[in-house]
Amino acid sequence: YGDLSRISEMKRLAAEIAAAEPSIDVLINNAGAMFGSRQTTVDNLELTFAVNHMAYFVLTLGLRERLFTSSPSRVVNTASDAHRGCKLNFDDLQSTRGYSGYKVYGRSKLCNILFTRELSRRWSGKGVTANCLHPGFVATRFGDGSGGFLSRAVRLAKIFAISPQKGAETIVYLASSPDVAGVTGEYFHQCRPATPTREARDDAAAQHLWMESAKLAGIEG
Repeated sequence: YGDLSRISEMKRLAAEIAAAEPSIDVLINNAGAMFGSRQTTVDNLELTFAVNHMAYFVLTLGLRERLFTSSPSRVVNTASDAHRGCKLNFDDLQSTRGYSGYKVYGRSKLCNILFTRELSRRWSGKGVTANCLHPGFVATRFGDGSGGFLSRAVRLAKIFAISPQKGAETIVYLASSPDVAGVTGEYFHQCRPATPTREARDDAAAQHLWMESAKLAGIEG
């Protein structure tokens, strides 16, 4: 277990997993959250950005040697269609201006897609594929603790949500199907390739986000 909001905890968790597991065939980064009001972490990061993006980044890089050892192996990142309509402002990655819980969540999901693209590019030839996905709107506990109106809105919307089993189908597909054994850097929905927004296909932004994330985490990219 680890506190996903803390960089030091993600480093510790990665080190413990690496010590316990000589090889890792599949890494699924799925945890995420949405918050109705802006909060900061002990690392002075905005909480959504820290949990939804930095945790993926730090844990994945902390386990890279185990993933390389297990080649062919896979990284699967849960993103979302909530990224649509969002763009990153590299002058305000911590959302200090005009905070909106859903918009900030959408930007964190854009980060997931950009991270996946850059991870795929940097690890090309290492025998590790990296893909991400939109699971659909799933009836889990997600959003229940967001606070205020946002929590109430999410609970109401879950009347129309799909089951957790249905929501997991694309994750399981990307983690295990031979059909995608050689596919990397892509975005999927309902077990099929999908096209994310232009902002999510911006390779310069993906590289910029990687460098900023590595700097924030204090690790070599």
